Amino acid sequence: MTTQPNWFTELSDSGTIFGLELTEAGKLHEEQTPFQKLAIYDTTTFGKLMTLDGCTMVTTRDNFVYHEMMAHPVLFSHPAPKRVCIIGGGDCGTLREVLRHPEVESAIQIDIDERVTRVSEMFFPELCESNNDPRATLAFEDGIAWINNAEPGSLDVLIVDSTDPVGPGAVLYSEEFFRGCWRALGENGLLVQQSESPLVHAEKIIKPMHDTMRQAGFSDTKLHQFQLVSYPTGWWSCTIAAKAGKVEFARQAAAEVLTFPTRYYNAGIHQGSAALPQFLKELLG
Repeated sequence: MTTQPNWFTELSDSGTIFGLELTEAGKLHEEQTPFQKLAIYDTTTFGKLMTLDGCTMVTTRDNFVYHEMMAHPVLFSHPAPKRVCIIGGGDCGTLREVLRHPEVESAIQIDIDERVTRVSEMFFPELCESNNDPRATLAFEDGIAWINNAEPGSLDVLIVDSTDPVGPGAVLYSEEFFRGCWRALGENGLLVQQSESPLVHAEKIIKPMHDTMRQAGFSDTKLHQFQLVSYPTGWWSCTIAAKAGKVEFARQAAAEVLTFPTRYYNAGIHQGSAALPQFLKELLG
């Protein structure tokens, strides 16, 4: 990360740089948590910006795209998503989207760093508005250990709202972790995980991730792509994996008559985001 007086800029391994102009207030908050450096900035066009170790995590302006795509495609792909677990997701935006579904009876969010959630409650209260929902549980512990200790078949949907697959985050893309996820999922169980940029990470992250999921026991994988300006290259993705059978749009009829508000997701986006450019079709088979 580099900083200029009136700008936040982030250099990425994709050979790109992303920047946001700051207001006069500039940096609103900074702290070293037990796990990472957390900062909040005030920008002129994207509202509040949260970074972890200098990397963009969430902005007021475009977070809805990521959170809706991490929650709604996988939930509408499951015939009866009652028991949901989110690994990571400390800003609570994905949890909010999950709890928009009346079918969900329980949702546990497991993030090792409580400070991410507490600071989000201060600067992104709109993302945390469902934290006190009686169906929600916030757990601040090691998500990998939690999954390994979970009762087999105890989850319908598992959402891995993870960091990039480097350093401590690399284990979240391992065969061992995916095997633990497979065990924790019940019949018709689905896993979704953010899978980086199709433009620059297709061969070194997305393809190996799909292969590893299948090696861990998942029978089918499906990539969904979406635009996300504040992430490297502006082109992002998530991958849904099925414990058994195919990843299908099981509740399309419900998605076509949404009973809750969205800003990005709808049934057409669900279908269109799974239509892949030719190079991805050839790569993923």
